[in-house]
Amino acid sequence: MDLSKILAISGKPGLYKMLSQTKSGFIVESLTEGKRLPVFAHERVSSLEEISIFTTAEEDLPLKEVFRKIQAKTENGKVPEPKAGNEAIKKFFLDCIPEYDPERVYVSDMKKVINWYNLMVEQGMTDFSEEDEGNKIDEAGTEEGNPSPQPDEDNKS
Repeated sequence: MDLSKILAISGKPGLYKMLSQTKSGFIVESLTEGKRLPVFAHERVSSLEEISIFTTAEEDLPLKEVFRKIQAKTENGKVPEPKAGNEAIKKFFLDCIPEYDPERVYVSDMKKVINWYNLMVEQGMTDFSEEDEGNKIDEAGTEEGNPSPQPDEDNKS
């Protein structure tokens, strides 16, 4: 799934799908209500593709990978409701993502991730597999964009 078209807009609840760009911003559609609305350039908009979770390792964990780990842990089901309590949320997050940094990832961040994941499951948007961003193999077995290997002139058989 391409998370670059799924947006979180500061000050607005839920997630939005970007439909098109305009001169002054975007036209988006709410995933929960299905309503279309304009989003202007001065508003803080984040693509889910850009969001990551702080970890104790050297690199942060992209949100797509977080969703993938939650999906594996819950066997593609919904996660606990954010109203379950802070300790329950922390325990769930630790079970799914043991490497998250508890000093820099706040419970409010965890609740937001859980809300987003639940919303994506409700909408049937649960394919968090990696898309092959490199060269794709065509039917002949060669990489697209790369010419077929030429036989070596000196080494003909």
